[in-house]
Amino acid sequence: MATIAPRVKKYFTILENNPDVMNFLATALGLSPSSQLSFHDIYSLTDPDLLALIPRPVHALLVIIPMTPTWHAARVAEDSTMPEEYPGKGSEEPVLWFKQTIGDACGSIGLLHCLLNGEAAKHIVPGSTLDRIRLDALDKGMWERARVLEENGDYEAAHEEAAKLGDTRTPDKQADEHRGQHFVAFVKGRDGHLWELEGSRRGPLDRGALKDGEDLLSEAALEKGLGRLMRTEMENGGDLRFSAIALAGS
Repeated sequence: MATIAPRVKKYFTILENNPDVMNFLATALGLSPSSQLSFHDIYSLTDPDLLALIPRPVHALLVIIPMTPTWHAARVAEDSTMPEEYPGKGSEEPVLWFKQTIGDACGSIGLLHCLLNGEAAKHIVPGSTLDRIRLDALDKGMWERARVLEENGDYEAAHEEAAKLGDTRTPDKQADEHRGQHFVAFVKGRDGHLWELEGSRRGPLDRGALKDGEDLLSEAALEKGLGRLMRTEMENGGDLRFSAIALAGS
């Protein structure tokens, strides 16, 4: 009897959470330039003058969060209450979420979460890589969706091109320089709720309802999402090396 060889895990090059990198990748994947949407650096979540530099409304946040003992414990506890396999699929889902099975692809998967949900999803070029991923993945289960990304050569090629654009040297995998930092996307779903999307979790995380006029940098969104995580770290003397960019008008 013939044996079936196990699948070899695929790895991408680590991306930098940099507006230039993510804007390039968003356009390469199929976000229409006519959308006038782009990513902007966030320098403060509390300083009014620095927040005023970011156009509003903000449609998504893409954040790098350090994996501290505090956050790890919170993730384990929360994931233990969720099904091991996320059951959602189809057009009735409030958000489109992908399980990450490609090593070091968390940056571009976070970007997909920002672009395939909320306002940006209205500005995807028909027939583009983003459009094909959305159509291929929508009605599939968790593992089949992950395979859509694994097998999409255009997605991989665009990711690798974007990885060349960062300002810093790519971490050495053999030296294990890239430790414990994860890309997390925050978006507003079709249900008007704030959703936290990360491919290494057990599914999308509903952080509660937002009002019509509340965007991703509103007081309510920060209280339920990124601000809550940062406050928890501060209270426990944790690592505050967060890096955040905002998807908004140009």
